Amino acid sequence: MAKPEFITYLGSQIPIEEIGLRAKEFRRQMESRRSVRNYSSEAIPKEVIDDIIMTASSAPSGANKQPWTFCVISNAELKSKIRAAAEKEEHDNYHHRMSDAWLKDLEHLGTDEYKEFLDTAPWVVVLFRKTFEMEGNEKRNVYYVNESVGIAAGFFIAAVHQAGLVTLTHTPSPMGFLTKILDRPKNERPFLLLPVGYPASDAEVPVIEKKGLDEVAVYY
Repeated sequence: MAKPEFITYLGSQIPIEEIGLRAKEFRRQMESRRSVRNYSSEAIPKEVIDDIIMTASSAPSGANKQPWTFCVISNAELKSKIRAAAEKEEHDNYHHRMSDAWLKDLEHLGTDEYKEFLDTAPWVVVLFRKTFEMEGNEKRNVYYVNESVGIAAGFFIAAVHQAGLVTLTHTPSPMGFLTKILDRPKNERPFLLLPVGYPASDAEVPVIEKKGLDEVAVYY
C-alpha cells in the first residue's frame, strides 16, 4: 500500500479572546437565520451560487468520497415542472399520508401543499446523495453517505445565510420524481430541495423558539 501524503496544516493561531468574539458573532448571525417560504424573483448571479456550493462541498465526508451532486435549476419551465410534481406529492401527504399528530405539529408553521417558491426563487438547488460511485464499468463503495450529505447540506444553508440570502429545506416525499425530471443516474437519490434567493419584501416567518443550551447539550 502506498504511503499517504500529508501536508502541514496552516491554520492560524488565533488569540483566545478573538476566538470567543468570533464564536459569539457567528452564533449571533446564525441565530438570525430563518427558513423562508416567500421569495423575490430578483436575479442572483451564478457566481454566488458557485461559491455557496463549493463551500458546501468543502464539508467532511466518509473517506473523502464527497458523495453528493448539487443540481442547480434556473430555467423557469423546469422549475414549474418540479413545482407541479412536488405539489402532487405534497397534496397526497397533507390529505392522506401524514398522521393527525404530524399535521398538528405543523400547524404553528403555517405550511401547506402549495410551493410557490419553486417558481419564484431565482435558483432551485436539488441535493442528491450518491449511493455508490462508478469508475468506468467498476462500482465503488461510498461511506457514511447520509451523514456526509447532511453535513454538506448544513454548510450550504450556513453559506446561503452568510451571503445575505435565504433558503429552506424542502422534502416533498417521496422525491423520486426529481431523479426522473433531472435525468440523474441510478446511483443518485434526491436528498433535499433548496430554493435560494432574496426574501420577498412582504415575507413573513412564524414565531418560534429554539431550545436552550441546557436542553440540547450535556457536559461531562
